[in-house]
Amino acid sequence: MVSEENPCPAGPERMEPKGTLLGRCEVDDPLSPGQGQAPETQCRPEKQQGNPPGKTLGESTHRGGGSEDPNEATIQPRTCTKEKRFECAECRKRFSCKEHLIRHQRSHMGETPITALRERPHKCPDCGKCFSQRSGLITHQTIHTGEKWHKCPDCGQTFTQRGHVIRHRRTHTGERPYGCPECGKSFASTSDVIVHQRVHTGEKPYNCPDCGRSFSHSHHLTDHRRIHTGERPYICSLCIYSFICLAHITPQTIHIGEKRYRCAECGKSFSQSTTLINHQRLHTGEKPYMCPTCGISFVQLSQVVRHQRIHTGEKPYTCLTCGKSFSDKSHFNEHQKIHTGEKPYTCLTCGKSFRYSSALTTHQRKHTGEKPYKCPECQKSFSDSSIFSRHRRVHTREKPFKCCDCGKSFGESSDLLVHQRVHTGEKPYKCLECGTSFRVPSALIVHQRVHTGERPYKCLTCGKTYRCSSHLTKHQRIHTGKQSLKCPE
Repeated sequence: MVSEENPCPAGPERMEPKGTLLGRCEVDDPLSPGQGQAPETQCRPEKQQGNPPGKTLGESTHRGGGSEDPNEATIQPRTCTKEKRFECAECRKRFSCKEHLIRHQRSHMGETPITALRERPHKCPDCGKCFSQRSGLITHQTIHTGEKWHKCPDCGQTFTQRGHVIRHRRTHTGERPYGCPECGKSFASTSDVIVHQRVHTGEKPYNCPDCGRSFSHSHHLTDHRRIHTGERPYICSLCIYSFICLAHITPQTIHIGEKRYRCAECGKSFSQSTTLINHQRLHTGEKPYMCPTCGISFVQLSQVVRHQRIHTGEKPYTCLTCGKSFSDKSHFNEHQKIHTGEKPYTCLTCGKSFRYSSALTTHQRKHTGEKPYKCPECQKSFSDSSIFSRHRRVHTREKPFKCCDCGKSFGESSDLLVHQRVHTGEKPYKCLECGTSFRVPSALIVHQRVHTGERPYKCLTCGKTYRCSSHLTKHQRIHTGKQSLKCPE
């Protein structure tokens, strides 16, 4: 006698994927194991939770109408109509059989069917990528054609795939159906859950081949590598500046002057949160990024990249006017203003102009008396962050910049650069009058007074004038009696 409850063979039940419309159809199996019946007799809904709305447990899906007698429903053979009753909760795609749904869901979970690894007969003519199904190739080709057939009914944004629309619409509805088993945090897609779980596991599978740094997100690695290549593909529509990351373009805050992020220590405000974080390290003294060659630490990773060029000698930025090369692009941009004479930043109080906005900001503190940088050792305050950083080395006696030729150390990188010219013999500053060259620009300025006759340093006691300040200092000792030295001419 055939059972009225379930004519299908007994066996362990498999859990249905979450969010599917439940039902069972064995239409694609030629013969189930241990069965001699034709596939048409195997179509029957299972008694599980999550039945489609309007259907009750055990209700027949036979559409032919007729008697509701249960005996007739179990004995009378039914023909499978291939109705697509199994729906994917991720992208809403529907299938006629549960096995097809399970195989499809592996694409969302990152699994690859064994058959797909063996056979990928559908090849993209543009990039050569292969696919196991023709539908996958068609979807992939929209990347090359730029076609976006699927439109969000809420905001009108278009997408290349229907599944992307489904995920995007959750930004409007706020739906987050996928939860993290560790902390319970919810997400709009399974891929977001997988990425989030790296917070708990500490996994960082994306490694930079240049410096070895690891990242938990692939797009973080993509943005990071632009530090090494110098690529800045994102250009601000309101000015000429370019950026390595799209998130760094914030014209709505920079150009209108909005500065929402305020430092609790000194009250200084910033337009970006990342700038505030870097600034706060000046107060805390934190320097999380270390040079692997000499061990010097820095506040920002970009500073490490620039610093390493001291060891390698790399100077990728060359001035087309004078041929001078620079290891830092910002120094290159600043140098070019010397040739153009451009000073676009003007002080509204005294009218003095500056080449750089940072120089104007520092200058304005002379008028306001502001000194936001305070030394925790001696409580001395400074208006300029660079002077503050140099001052702190007085207490720490730190000399982080070391000459590779003789081992001599310096407190500032500029002093190291000048010192290295002793070894290289480089004298880049040349007098146009007589051709004499000098290692530092200040020596050239003093020398040029020989030709011009200028003597700007005057003794207030006797009125004698000098070409350089050191000569005036020595002369004044005659009047103070500290040293009876002959006054140099």
